[in-house]
Amino acid sequence: MIKNTSTTKNLLYVYNMNNEYFLQSLINGDNKGVSKIYKELYPKIRGYILKSDGSDDDAKDIMQKALIQLSVRAQDPNFSITSSFEGYFMTICKNLWRREIKKTKLRVTNDKVFDLVNEELEIAMSIYEQEKWELFREKLNDISTNCRELLKLFFEKVSYKKIAEVKNYASENTVKQRIFKCKSKLKESIQSDIRYKDLKHF
Repeated sequence: MIKNTSTTKNLLYVYNMNNEYFLQSLINGDNKGVSKIYKELYPKIRGYILKSDGSDDDAKDIMQKALIQLSVRAQDPNFSITSSFEGYFMTICKNLWRREIKKTKLRVTNDKVFDLVNEELEIAMSIYEQEKWELFREKLNDISTNCRELLKLFFEKVSYKKIAEVKNYASENTVKQRIFKCKSKLKESIQSDIRYKDLKHF
């Protein structure tokens, strides 16, 4: 079976170019690039927050925090995004919102407990999320090239039909089977790493 690696590389090249453009915009404070991030992603973030019992102000706050958090991460010369910028940024926003919900519950339950949720805890959680992401990225790079490309397309929410066309597979079922096997290999690789146990029980 001949694989259409050229088309796959072209798709991944576009993703990487967008990632680099947005990251550089954050690093350099490029208003045009940052405005584009807002234009493309804020409606989706707002929709997610509103569906999760948040408000417009919550959405704006989470968007701002995510931009700051990613700007800090992007300062590291070894930092890169192997999935799409949108997928990675949305994950940051969702994690921040889940944390915000937990903090709100603590405020309602016990004001004294909320006092403990301070800047140091925020920093610790950011480091924790970064370590989880770095472990995932490392293990993703360790699996086979074909699995890595398949999973990247899957994480980008490319349809099974489109993936079958790009990779020249016989059917969508074949794609699903390959993705399942690749996800299993990635999961096994992550869970067998000693760092996983530490992160799991954080």
